[in-house]
Amino acid sequence: MRFAVKAHDPLVEALVTEAWRRLERFDINALSKFSCCLADHHLHLSPLMGKIADIVNRNLETIQDLRSLSVLMVSTSSLISQDFQEQLVNKTELLFNTIDSSQVNISRRIVQFLRNIKYNYYPLLERCNKIFLSNMSHLDLYSISKILGLYQCLQFYSFEFTLKAKKRLIEIIPLYDHPASFVKLFVALGPIAGPEERKQLTSTILLMSEELTSQEALAVVGAMEEMESRNSRLIKKIASVLHKHLDNYKPIELLKITRALIFLHFQSKELFVKLRELLHSYLKISVRPSEISVLVCAISMLPSPHLDEVEMSRIEGILPQCDLNDLNVFATSVLRWIQYDHMNLDSITGKQLKLLQKLDHYGRQRLLKSNNLDQLWEEMKSVKGDWFAESLLEETIATLHRLMDEINYTNVARIASFISRTNYLSTLLLDKIVSVVIQQIEKIHPFSVSAIILPFSTLNYDPPQRDEFFGICVQHLNSYLSILDPLVLVFLSFSLATLEYFPEDLLKAIFNIKFLAKLDSQLELLPSSLNRRVQFRLMELNRAVCLECPEFQIPWFHDRYCQQQFNKDIGSMNGAQQAYKMLVEILGGINCVKASVLTPYYHMIDFECVLDKRKKPFPYGSHSIILGKLPEMYWESGTQIVGSRLPPGAERIALEFLDSRAFCRNIPHLKGKSAMKKRQLEILGYQVIQIPHFEWNSMALSTKDAQMDYLRERIFGEGKS
Repeated sequence: MRFAVKAHDPLVEALVTEAWRRLERFDINALSKFSCCLADHHLHLSPLMGKIADIVNRNLETIQDLRSLSVLMVSTSSLISQDFQEQLVNKTELLFNTIDSSQVNISRRIVQFLRNIKYNYYPLLERCNKIFLSNMSHLDLYSISKILGLYQCLQFYSFEFTLKAKKRLIEIIPLYDHPASFVKLFVALGPIAGPEERKQLTSTILLMSEELTSQEALAVVGAMEEMESRNSRLIKKIASVLHKHLDNYKPIELLKITRALIFLHFQSKELFVKLRELLHSYLKISVRPSEISVLVCAISMLPSPHLDEVEMSRIEGILPQCDLNDLNVFATSVLRWIQYDHMNLDSITGKQLKLLQKLDHYGRQRLLKSNNLDQLWEEMKSVKGDWFAESLLEETIATLHRLMDEINYTNVARIASFISRTNYLSTLLLDKIVSVVIQQIEKIHPFSVSAIILPFSTLNYDPPQRDEFFGICVQHLNSYLSILDPLVLVFLSFSLATLEYFPEDLLKAIFNIKFLAKLDSQLELLPSSLNRRVQFRLMELNRAVCLECPEFQIPWFHDRYCQQQFNKDIGSMNGAQQAYKMLVEILGGINCVKASVLTPYYHMIDFECVLDKRKKPFPYGSHSIILGKLPEMYWESGTQIVGSRLPPGAERIALEFLDSRAFCRNIPHLKGKSAMKKRQLEILGYQVIQIPHFEWNSMALSTKDAQMDYLRERIFGEGKS
């Protein structure tokens, strides 16, 4: 192998055959080296590798060398059963203390094994992470790049590792000037780099762009997508290199290129025409469902995303073999074609609608035949979009009910995450989650707690054992407060605050200078969209604590942030003009109603009015707010509570028009954030009138007169006048 002799050479074949005969006589060290050679010769799925896996299985109890075992785990990971995977994980935990803290390669192989079997087992990941952190000064570009990539696949986020990796990568920038190594540096450092480092990386990769291979260009465009790059010169250069090598890419790589170029707002008719031709040519010969779904997905993203009859027939032919993820990809693609045709005034063909009906049918069949919760999760974990929500959600929930007894400590966080995404309130499933957590909390890793609590917060559901459930979750976290990523603690605390649960220790851990400085450091590493989301959640948490737990004496420090947020054109809500005119008429003039109002602590409300003690509208004076323009906090400043400038007995009314996003998908139950807003507006002194979309848009209120009567009833408590 060191002489680069090919796998099909007679000598290699003879050696492999001879090794197979002697396999049982190899010790664990020789067996691990041989398995590594086979993997390098792409024989990881061979019967011979299966024989090696069997030998490891039979001798697992006697193996004490974690270095050799970790090599064998990676080599055989594609062939072993779930039970054997769990045995290997348990054995690794037992042997972990026997290795020296400098054994980075063993830890890296363990993480690679977990990635290969798609198991983000937190206890092992955490122990491996500690070894990486203690050896950061000795890690080279290859190791850091590999670890970051493995963590991303496992969705394991270590703020401390990322921060130290960034520092280390910046230190070694001058050491790399060859395209192959610099691309690896660009991919690893680019998404977490600051503005200065990004500028340096971008200018260097621009100079090297002509020398990039097809795979290097692919890696760069993927990193640029992650970096949300807007450097038009670099985008054009990399697109040019991709165009040159387009014939060499596999279908999955063509999808990555399509997705990245569209995200980067790149436009080139010539490149997209060639890309479309390649995708269609692959589609005509492809037979694997997963590959066909990839090709169809890529075609649907391009301009004029049409398929001919042969291609449509090919899709229909493989539907019985597709899992839920593939079916969802096809459905999303068909819906894109329908949307494209609608926008371009083309007629929607019966074939598209017929294909959607078939997708519905096979999706339901797939769910009916599901008899294993973990296998079902594997198919569903990436599923999202309109088709699934409209066509299969009810059947999916019914399937989860049927398989509910399989929910346990290993999958409870995944099921909770799925429920959060669906917006479907199933008290049966949520109560089962509570039961599993209370009974098995010691087996659940603290990193999973945030995902477990999220559906209760999102769907505004208080379980019967509320205090015991939340209390046990928070107690389980206490020893991990210094280890958990800052953003996880912010999201978790906000979820609890939505449910009116305010653990003082957790909040005191967040609202202190040291933690907020740590959070600021992490924000620099995040993509801009996630950065904005974390900052907004911190503001909402700060507001909730100030309003609902003043006894904690946590200061409000988001005035400047909120002023910047609202210093933009806010747009107007759907139908706001019509509702505004009705309220003006009902309340007796434009000085009696305000639109798009900012309250203290920066809640935005659709409309506000004041009624005196006789329930008569009270005029504001000369103030006026134009719909869709910047709102004005016109009656109080800062954080002063409502009411101090009202006549005795008067009350301030907040009218909120709630669309479908404010409610659970299956029942008219108010979701967590809308319930929290109502609660906080009432603390601010408002009487809150929430007008649900299903009432406002109902047949009963289909005329203006009916809507006027409805508003009078809600505001004054009276009917027609």
